[in-house]
Formats: sequence, structure tokens, C-alpha cells
Amino acid sequence: MQHFRRTISRVTAPALVAIILCISAPPAGAQTFRVLHSFTGGSDGATPFGGLTLDRAGNIYGTASAGGYTGNNCTSAGCGTVFKLTNRNGAWILTPLYAFRGSDDGANPYAGVTIGANGTLYGTTLQGGTGAGTVFNLSPPARATGNITGGWTETVIYRFGLPPDGQLPAYGKLVFDSAGDLYGTTFEGGAPCYDAACGTVFKLTPLSGGGWTKTDYDFTGQSDGSNPLSGVVIDAAGNLYGTTSNANVAPVVYRLLPSASGWTETTLYTLEFFDDPRGGVILDGSGGLYGGTVSNLVYQLTPAAGQWNYTLLYTFTGFSGVWSPLIRDASGNLYGVTCGDGASSQGTAFKLTPTGSGWSETDLYEFTGHSDGGCPVGGAVLDANGNLYGTTAYGGAGCGSTGCGVLWEITP
Repeated sequence: MQHFRRTISRVTAPALVAIILCISAPPAGAQTFRVLHSFTGGSDGATPFGGLTLDRAGNIYGTASAGGYTGNNCTSAGCGTVFKLTNRNGAWILTPLYAFRGSDDGANPYAGVTIGANGTLYGTTLQGGTGAGTVFNLSPPARATGNITGGWTETVIYRFGLPPDGQLPAYGKLVFDSAGDLYGTTFEGGAPCYDAACGTVFKLTPLSGGGWTKTDYDFTGQSDGSNPLSGVVIDAAGNLYGTTSNANVAPVVYRLLPSASGWTETTLYTLEFFDDPRGGVILDGSGGLYGGTVSNLVYQLTPAAGQWNYTLLYTFTGFSGVWSPLIRDASGNLYGVTCGDGASSQGTAFKLTPTGSGWSETDLYEFTGHSDGGCPVGGAVLDANGNLYGTTAYGGAGCGSTGCGVLWEITP
């Protein structure tokens, strides 16, 4: 496979997301779309980059990368929040659960949260701790407190340090295995590699007496790729799958196999340098994978006879495509969002349907960058009733002309 290289500048933590311009155009399918919350940049947060998470009761949890607390080491934009959205008699109410302080507790969560077996929330911050990010746990109060911040208690599980430790956990949510171990990625850090090391996949194992112990796989920047922006998914056998970015070398789709001595990495497929599959991959239900790229591609990888076959499923026409994980429903349809596609170049929510001879794409909504929001980099979640929920990083009624983002719903 031929790879086309281009010169790029090093991606820095504050610039992981591009600024998308607002261009006015009418939305498509507006009868199915509504804004559930428009972020203000105050206690509710601002600029949600991470994905949402649904619990069994239908509550929605998420993070905002800014807003919240503005003291200590936080800038005037704030160090970010964790929030909960609850449906009360048809009205959605947002409750801020925690505001990061920008010190040991972390700052600026770029990924969504994961619900643990005990009902508490686990997540990462891009910065804070010792300066390179944290892994945190949020526990609810014993009973309702009426506190505007939700009364939740934060415990930092891990603070990332200097290389060879990992640094800067970015967009990927944490995942649990069946034993209760926790997995994630860091964009930088790890073993010496280029100017700031090539990133890691980390595993946090709970100790019987309390606390956690961490082990890592360090990317080398060779055939295994470098600098993952997405998280990992885990199959029933405990194998991990993910993607690397195009920060230093061509991006890859990889698999990590657990072994007694650590992890064995296998590169399943090498993409073109400009593809940037920062949304990661999902399992396809038959041992294969689906993924998308910022360069407008949706693809499938299928194992066959000791190799993995690549199939291009769909190509979008906008200037910025899929930044987040896809969703697959029980019928095999794929759902997702783009950041820069659509008539206004502000992104779309889409559905891909297998037709037997290919895939048919349906735009569920086209964002305008105004009160409805723009650039839904955090992806979307699908509930049991077929309702789609997500956030936008920009637009909305708060924070002036640029907007602080919105939380939206699309009903079938």
C-alpha cells in the first residue's frame, strides 16, 4: 500500500480540535431535532468535546472541556465540568456534578465518562494533576443534597507524570474488562520516540487493599503507529482494538493481545497518512471492525485467512468528517456524526443502512452553527427507543457569537 506523506506541525494539547467557521443554512429534517441544553460557560460547562453516556434509567452523563471553576490554575474559560441530564416529565434538566479545579484533581476533560459496575463514573482529564492529565472517579452522594454541583465526590485514581509515563489522555473513553480492569490511551508519553514520545495504551488494575496499579503498552512510532487520540474497545476474549493518529507516521488500526509478559501488538491495517482515524473503531458483531476518519471515510475491516480485508463503505463530501466512534444498532445500521459535512459545513448526524449491494446514507440532521450548534466532535449515543443524543463543540445560545455548544436529541 502506498503512503502519501505531508509535513505537519506537532499537535499540542490546546489545539487538538480545529475551529470550525459558522456558515448559515437551513437545517435538514428539523422536525426530528431539538436542543435539550445550550451551554452557558458557567457552572454547566462549555465546549463539550467528549461523548455522552447513557445509564439504564435513561439518564445522560457527559463532560465539558471548559466552563465551571475559574480560580486557582484555571483560565477565565474554566477547567471543565462533569454533568448529568435527567428527563423529568418530558423536560430535560442538566445538573453539574463536578467542576474541576485545575490542580491535583485535573483539568479540561476531553473524553466522556464510563459507568462502573458500582454505578460511579470514571473518566480522564487532558491536563491537571502533575500537568499531564488524570484518571478520576466520581461517586454520588448517599442521598440527594440539593447542591448545585450535585454533591458528587471526586477521587483521582492516577496522575500522569513525565515520560516514560503516558501523558495527555485525549478523546477516548475508558473501558472496563470483565475482571474490573480499566483501559485507556494517552496521546503522548511512553518510551522515547520522536520529540515527545509516541503515546501509550494503559491498564489500571484495582488492588485488593485499595488503590490501582498501572501497566502500559508504549507505541514505537514504527509499523505500530504513534500518538493515539481515540480509546480502545475490548472483545469477549480480552483483546483490545484501537487506532493511532497521523501525528508522526501513517495511522494504523491495531490489536493488543494480552499475554503473561505484557501485550503483543499486531497492526491490522495501515491507512493513508492523511486519513486520521481519531474516532477509533467499534466491533461489528462478527469479529470485524467499523471505523471512520476525519478525511470523510467510513470503512470496515474483516478478518480472513490470516489477514484483514479493508472495505470502504462510504465517503462524505465535506471538509471534515468523522471524529468520533460509530454506533451499530441491532439491525446492523451504522450511526454517527461529522464535524464539517453538510450544507453549512457545520456537521451532520447520519445513518448508514446496508442495502445488499452497498450502503445507503441518510442525513438525519444538518447543523448550522447557530442556536442548534455546530461541529459535533463528541459523537452520539443511541437509546433503546431509537433516539439519538449528542453534543456540539460550538454554537448554541451561550458565550456570544462562537457559542459554547449544545446537547441535542434526534427522535425517529
